[in-house]
Amino acid sequence: MRLFDSRRAPNPRRVRWVMAEKGIDDIEIVEIDVFKGEHRTPEYLARAGLGNVPALELDDGTTITESVAICRYLESVYPEPNLFGRDAKETAVIEMWARRAEMLLATPLMLAVRHGHPALAALETQVPAIAESNGAGATRALKVFDRRLGESDFIAADRVTIADILAFTGIDFARMIRFRLPEEFANMARWAEAMRARPAASAGV
Repeated sequence: MRLFDSRRAPNPRRVRWVMAEKGIDDIEIVEIDVFKGEHRTPEYLARAGLGNVPALELDDGTTITESVAICRYLESVYPEPNLFGRDAKETAVIEMWARRAEMLLATPLMLAVRHGHPALAALETQVPAIAESNGAGATRALKVFDRRLGESDFIAADRVTIADILAFTGIDFARMIRFRLPEEFANMARWAEAMRARPAASAGV
């Protein structure tokens, strides 16, 4: 298998984090420079279908894009440690929180960075109002996660799951626009420190 990766993009970091948590070291990494437009070349588009990173090319030539889909595939091939759920109930709860993490935190923060960091103007036409509204929306959503983390060490289960990875990588990416967790969210601060201290965190940067 080959993973088409980009160290500068947040979604590939999710996959690298999952690989690190699972100790996966038998996948070839191919670096794609998005600032040089390598994700938009005819060769890459023929393989991936869209100009997105990451993309996982399987041994039979099948290519999977979308970071969570790649992580789900890796979970099925490398099932331990479990990140997506051990039974129907736990799987549903993790999926619930993973979707919340992606829709309420990660995606808004990525949009805030894409439309708010000057360096990313090279990749798209920036709209400052998009950055402002998405950053504000993500900040409001922190209340939901802080409340949850007052009940549990991690977001969706008694251990790190894909929900934690999605939430943390989104928040950490937003450091590019100096996004910080407000002081009143002490539960999130505790959780973020625990995530940052994991060995897998260094695989994502």
